[in-house]
Amino acid sequence: MRTWQVGDVMTREVATVGAETPYRDIVDVLIRRGISAVPVVDGFRRVLGVVSEADLLHKVERAGNPDERRVFEGRRRRVAREKADALVAKELMTAPAVTTYPESPLPAAARLMDREVVKRLPVLDDLGRLVGIVTRGDLLRVHLRSDVEIREDVVQEVLRRVLAVRDGLVTVRVRDGEVTLDGRLDRRSAADLAVRLAGQVSGVVRVIDTIGYDVDDTVLVELPPDQVTPVA
Repeated sequence: MRTWQVGDVMTREVATVGAETPYRDIVDVLIRRGISAVPVVDGFRRVLGVVSEADLLHKVERAGNPDERRVFEGRRRRVAREKADALVAKELMTAPAVTTYPESPLPAAARLMDREVVKRLPVLDDLGRLVGIVTRGDLLRVHLRSDVEIREDVVQEVLRRVLAVRDGLVTVRVRDGEVTLDGRLDRRSAADLAVRLAGQVSGVVRVIDTIGYDVDDTVLVELPPDQVTPVA
Protein backbone atom coordinates (compact mmCIF):
# COMPACT_ATOMS: atom_id res chain seq x y z
CA MET A 1 0.00 0.00 0.00
CA ARG A 2 1.48 3.31 -1.08
CA THR A 3 1.47 6.23 1.35
CA TRP A 4 2.24 9.81 0.48
CA GLN A 5 5.87 10.85 0.74
CA VAL A 6 7.66 14.17 1.11
CA GLY A 7 8.39 14.18 -2.62
CA ASP A 8 4.64 14.25 -3.34
CA VAL A 9 4.05 17.56 -1.57
CA MET A 10 7.39 19.41 -1.47
CA THR A 11 8.13 22.62 -3.38
CA ARG A 12 10.74 21.86 -6.04
CA GLU A 13 11.61 25.41 -7.12
CA VAL A 14 13.45 26.56 -4.00
CA ALA A 15 14.81 30.06 -3.42
CA THR A 16 18.35 29.86 -2.05
CA VAL A 17 21.18 32.15 -1.02
CA GLY A 18 24.93 31.67 -0.79
CA ALA A 19 27.11 31.85 2.30
CA GLU A 20 28.24 35.39 1.44
CA THR A 21 24.81 36.78 0.55
CA PRO A 22 24.35 40.12 2.41
CA TYR A 23 21.64 40.67 5.03
CA ARG A 24 19.57 43.05 2.92
CA ASP A 25 19.62 40.73 -0.10
CA ILE A 26 18.28 37.89 2.09
CA VAL A 27 15.47 40.14 3.33
CA ASP A 28 14.69 41.01 -0.30
CA VAL A 29 14.44 37.31 -1.26
CA LEU A 30 12.06 36.54 1.61
CA ILE A 31 9.77 39.47 0.90
CA ARG A 32 9.81 39.06 -2.88
CA ARG A 33 9.09 35.32 -2.75
CA GLY A 34 6.63 35.53 0.14
CA ILE A 35 8.51 32.96 2.23
CA SER A 36 9.70 32.88 5.84
CA ALA A 37 13.09 31.17 5.43
CA VAL A 38 15.69 30.34 2.83
CA PRO A 39 18.32 27.57 2.64
CA VAL A 40 21.97 28.56 2.41
CA VAL A 41 23.78 26.42 -0.17
CA ASP A 42 27.28 26.01 -1.57
CA GLY A 43 28.26 25.66 -5.22
CA PHE A 44 27.13 22.03 -5.29
CA ARG A 45 23.69 22.89 -3.79
CA ARG A 46 24.61 21.24 -0.52
CA VAL A 47 22.71 22.82 2.36
CA LEU A 48 24.92 24.67 4.83
CA GLY A 49 22.11 26.02 6.98
CA VAL A 50 18.84 27.95 6.93
CA VAL A 51 18.20 31.67 7.46
CA SER A 52 14.73 32.40 8.81
CA GLU A 53 12.82 35.55 9.67
CA ALA A 54 13.64 34.85 13.31
CA ASP A 55 17.36 34.95 12.51
CA LEU A 56 16.97 38.28 10.73
CA LEU A 57 14.78 39.90 13.37
CA HIS A 58 17.57 39.97 15.96
CA LYS A 59 19.04 42.96 14.12
CA VAL A 60 15.69 44.74 14.15
CA GLU A 61 15.12 44.00 17.85
CA ARG A 62 18.46 45.51 18.85
CA ALA A 63 18.53 48.42 16.42
CA GLY A 64 19.72 51.54 18.25
CA ASN A 65 20.00 49.63 21.52
CA PRO A 66 23.03 47.34 21.34
CA ASP A 67 23.50 44.88 24.19
CA GLU A 68 26.63 44.98 26.26
CA ARG A 69 28.62 41.78 26.35
CA ARG A 70 28.36 40.12 29.73
CA VAL A 71 30.93 38.01 31.54
CA PHE A 72 28.41 35.23 32.16
CA GLU A 73 26.25 35.09 29.07
CA GLY A 74 23.76 32.32 28.24
CA ARG A 75 23.91 30.63 24.87
CA ARG A 76 20.60 32.03 23.70
CA ARG A 77 21.62 35.60 24.52
CA ARG A 78 25.03 35.13 22.91
CA VAL A 79 23.53 33.74 19.69
CA ALA A 80 21.00 36.59 19.53
CA ARG A 81 23.77 39.18 19.95
CA GLU A 82 25.95 37.55 17.31
CA LYS A 83 23.12 37.41 14.79
CA ALA A 84 22.22 41.02 15.49
CA ASP A 85 25.76 41.94 14.43
CA ALA A 86 25.84 39.52 11.47
CA LEU A 87 26.10 40.85 7.94
CA VAL A 88 26.05 37.79 5.66
CA ALA A 89 24.18 34.49 5.43
CA LYS A 90 26.89 32.28 6.93
CA GLU A 91 26.79 34.42 10.09
CA LEU A 92 23.01 34.57 10.23
CA MET A 93 22.05 31.00 9.42
CA THR A 94 21.02 28.29 11.84
CA ALA A 95 23.25 25.28 11.25
CA PRO A 96 23.31 22.42 10.74
CA ALA A 97 19.99 22.40 8.93
CA VAL A 98 17.38 19.77 9.80
CA THR A 99 16.74 17.97 6.50
CA THR A 100 14.75 15.12 5.01
CA TYR A 101 14.50 13.09 1.78
CA PRO A 102 11.84 12.76 -0.95
CA GLU A 103 11.14 9.15 0.06
CA SER A 104 10.38 10.01 3.69
CA PRO A 105 6.74 9.33 4.69
CA LEU A 106 4.76 12.40 5.65
CA PRO A 107 4.20 11.24 9.27
CA ALA A 108 7.98 10.84 9.72
CA ALA A 109 8.57 14.36 8.38
CA ALA A 110 5.89 15.76 10.70
CA ARG A 111 7.45 14.03 13.72
CA LEU A 112 10.88 15.38 12.75
CA MET A 113 9.55 18.95 12.53
CA ASP A 114 7.87 18.61 15.90
CA ARG A 115 10.91 17.09 17.60
CA GLU A 116 13.36 19.66 16.20
CA VAL A 117 10.87 22.57 16.53
CA VAL A 118 11.27 23.72 12.92
CA LYS A 119 8.68 24.92 10.41
CA ARG A 120 10.28 23.60 7.23
CA LEU A 121 12.73 20.93 6.05
CA PRO A 122 15.12 21.22 3.10
CA VAL A 123 14.80 18.04 1.02
CA LEU A 124 18.01 16.37 -0.17
CA ASP A 125 18.79 13.77 -2.83
CA ASP A 126 21.09 10.78 -2.33
CA LEU A 127 24.15 12.99 -2.88
CA GLY A 128 23.07 15.52 -0.28
CA ARG A 129 22.03 18.16 -2.81
CA LEU A 130 18.96 20.36 -2.36
CA VAL A 131 16.01 19.20 -4.48
CA GLY A 132 13.08 20.81 -2.66
CA ILE A 133 11.66 22.10 0.58
CA VAL A 134 8.66 20.95 2.61
CA THR A 135 6.74 23.09 5.11
CA ARG A 136 4.09 22.38 7.73
CA GLY A 137 1.48 23.63 5.29
CA ASP A 138 2.69 21.18 2.64
CA LEU A 139 2.25 18.28 5.06
CA LEU A 140 -1.36 19.32 5.66
CA ARG A 141 -2.15 19.16 1.92
CA VAL A 142 -2.67 15.42 2.26
CA HIS A 143 -5.97 16.21 3.98
CA LEU A 144 -7.20 18.02 0.88
CA ARG A 145 -7.68 14.65 -0.84
CA SER A 146 -11.27 14.06 -1.82
CA ASP A 147 -13.44 11.46 -0.10
CA VAL A 148 -13.68 9.66 -3.46
CA GLU A 149 -9.89 9.32 -3.69
CA ILE A 150 -9.64 8.10 -0.10
CA ARG A 151 -12.39 5.51 -0.59
CA GLU A 152 -10.74 4.25 -3.76
CA ASP A 153 -7.47 3.67 -1.89
CA VAL A 154 -9.18 1.86 0.99
CA VAL A 155 -11.11 -0.42 -1.37
CA GLN A 156 -8.39 -1.10 -3.92
CA GLU A 157 -5.22 -1.07 -1.82
CA VAL A 158 -6.39 -2.27 1.60
CA LEU A 159 -9.34 -4.60 0.99
CA ARG A 160 -8.58 -6.00 -2.44
CA ARG A 161 -4.80 -5.94 -2.86
CA VAL A 162 -3.50 -6.45 0.71
CA LEU A 163 -6.29 -8.45 2.38
CA ALA A 164 -7.86 -10.06 -0.72
CA VAL A 165 -11.36 -9.43 0.67
CA ARG A 166 -14.13 -10.38 -1.75
CA ASP A 167 -16.33 -7.56 -2.97
CA GLY A 168 -19.46 -7.10 -0.89
CA LEU A 169 -18.08 -8.40 2.41
CA VAL A 170 -17.03 -4.97 3.66
CA THR A 171 -18.59 -1.64 2.71
CA VAL A 172 -16.59 1.56 2.83
CA ARG A 173 -18.09 5.01 3.42
CA VAL A 174 -16.01 8.20 3.59
CA ARG A 175 -17.18 11.60 4.72
CA ASP A 176 -14.80 14.53 5.34
CA GLY A 177 -11.90 12.10 5.63
CA GLU A 178 -13.69 9.91 8.18
CA VAL A 179 -13.83 6.28 7.03
CA THR A 180 -16.55 3.86 8.17
CA LEU A 181 -15.92 0.15 7.63
CA ASP A 182 -18.96 -2.13 7.91
CA GLY A 183 -19.53 -5.79 7.13
CA ARG A 184 -18.30 -9.16 8.30
CA LEU A 185 -15.08 -11.16 7.92
CA ASP A 186 -14.15 -14.66 8.96
CA ARG A 187 -11.40 -13.71 11.41
CA ARG A 188 -10.98 -10.92 13.95
CA SER A 189 -7.32 -10.47 13.00
CA ALA A 190 -8.36 -9.66 9.42
CA ALA A 191 -10.95 -7.15 10.65
CA ASP A 192 -8.41 -5.49 12.94
CA LEU A 193 -5.84 -5.30 10.14
CA ALA A 194 -8.36 -3.73 7.78
CA VAL A 195 -9.04 -0.97 10.30
CA ARG A 196 -5.35 -0.39 10.99
CA LEU A 197 -4.37 -0.23 7.32
CA ALA A 198 -7.31 2.02 6.44
CA GLY A 199 -6.07 4.45 9.09
CA GLN A 200 -2.73 4.64 7.28
CA VAL A 201 -4.26 5.75 3.98
CA SER A 202 -3.22 9.31 3.21
CA GLY A 203 -5.93 11.83 4.09
CA VAL A 204 -7.82 9.63 6.55
CA VAL A 205 -8.79 11.54 9.68
CA ARG A 206 -10.43 8.68 11.60
CA VAL A 207 -11.68 5.12 11.07
CA ILE A 208 -14.99 3.94 12.52
CA ASP A 209 -14.96 0.16 12.88
CA THR A 210 -18.25 -1.76 12.68
CA ILE A 211 -16.84 -4.91 11.10
CA GLY A 212 -18.04 -8.15 12.63
CA TYR A 213 -16.17 -11.47 12.54
CA ASP A 214 -16.92 -15.19 12.87
CA VAL A 215 -13.88 -16.33 14.82
CA ASP A 216 -11.76 -14.46 17.35
CA ASP A 217 -8.35 -15.81 16.40
CA THR A 218 -6.55 -13.30 18.61
CA VAL A 219 -7.41 -15.18 21.82
CA LEU A 220 -5.11 -17.97 22.98
CA VAL A 221 -7.02 -21.09 23.99
CA GLU A 222 -5.57 -22.99 26.92
CA LEU A 223 -5.77 -26.78 26.57
CA PRO A 224 -6.41 -29.01 29.57
CA PRO A 225 -3.18 -30.46 30.97
CA ASP A 226 -4.02 -33.95 29.71
CA GLN A 227 -4.20 -32.63 26.12
CA VAL A 228 -0.84 -30.88 26.15
CA THR A 229 1.88 -32.80 24.32
CA PRO A 230 5.25 -32.53 26.12
CA VAL A 231 8.11 -31.11 24.07
CA ALA A 232 11.07 -33.49 23.92
